[in-house]
Amino acid sequence: MRLIKPHHPAQRKPNEPPRSASYEMAHTEDSTQELLQAHLQLLHESLGYIKSTALAVALDVGIADAIHHYSGSATVSQILARIDVNPSKQRGLRRLMRMLTVSGIFTVQYPSPSSSDGCDEALYQLTPASRLLLSDSRSPSLTPLLTMLLSPLLASPLATVVSALVRLEEQPDLSAFGIAHGETVWDVADQEAAFNISLHDAFAADTRFLMPIVLKECGHVFQGIESLVDVGGGPYGSAAVAIAAAFPHVKCSVLDLPHVVAQAPSDSKVQFVAGDMFESIPPANAIFLKWILHDWGDDECIKLLKRCKEAIPTRDAGGKVIIIDMVLGSGPPDEKRKETQVLFDLLMIAFNGVERDDQEWKKIFFEAGFKDYKIITLLGIRSVIELYP
Repeated sequence: MRLIKPHHPAQRKPNEPPRSASYEMAHTEDSTQELLQAHLQLLHESLGYIKSTALAVALDVGIADAIHHYSGSATVSQILARIDVNPSKQRGLRRLMRMLTVSGIFTVQYPSPSSSDGCDEALYQLTPASRLLLSDSRSPSLTPLLTMLLSPLLASPLATVVSALVRLEEQPDLSAFGIAHGETVWDVADQEAAFNISLHDAFAADTRFLMPIVLKECGHVFQGIESLVDVGGGPYGSAAVAIAAAFPHVKCSVLDLPHVVAQAPSDSKVQFVAGDMFESIPPANAIFLKWILHDWGDDECIKLLKRCKEAIPTRDAGGKVIIIDMVLGSGPPDEKRKETQVLFDLLMIAFNGVERDDQEWKKIFFEAGFKDYKIITLLGIRSVIELYP
């Protein structure tokens, strides 16, 4: 096939539609690879939802647990023997596993032509990512969090997110979730026990995964304080429990709504306090906000931070707010990290929440009356922020 050179258009066949100047310029020898790369990029972005769908299926049928049963390495036949899927679906499972290995959830080892062990099937193996999908209680599992994020209850309204960004003439009172369901996610959680449990299990799973890393990499932020209130810590108080175990001298409390506190275990090592964080927060040296502020708009965050400021002493007396949340664009310039952060920002539109960059955080901090802050970027897509009155 002859490439069309700039300024030398080829003769058009009798029934061939005319080519525009932009077409001629685009299909030059110098731009061929750029065009192919652009084609690849657009297809990759358009089909990205299939990756999350494949992950949702893997969670649903328990593929990671099946491979773990065989010491972390299993064939498709062995996986089928451990999951609730009809054996006739072997070809479909093989195609699914191919997707999950390309995306890095699992790895695959193909049989060698000269192999003498009698195994002619590919062996699928666990990775650090898929080990976080195991239901084994001895290791942290993110399955509850991912199951919640991938549930149809959330995924369906998220289809309206980007459209809502540009097509709604006014900022809606309801979130994308509310537009789809007529109520906020928190209203639905209050009414549907199963969804409420799913949310709390998701947040608790994230906390069990993250807090050991926080205490290892950023434990110094808890040093020198005598009391701490975990605001919105949920019925399990997982973060406060972890902090109390690491720093036994720190008196740890959890503040949450009355119906949440009513579900708290009676034998917890931390105190649970029923209340509304927008109205009042119990006094303490430090207030802890893990994945709370991104749920709310700027006005609500400023109001909450003012309540935090009222609850703590001056900076000289050790008062501060410890925040775990995203700071968009922070940390190493890793493309996957950057993309995941902005994807989370779109996700938060479903809740009427927002992920913020440094300047957006600075704006609400100072409007709430705080004087200084420090960002520690050691937690992957999230950061620890120390906020000082």
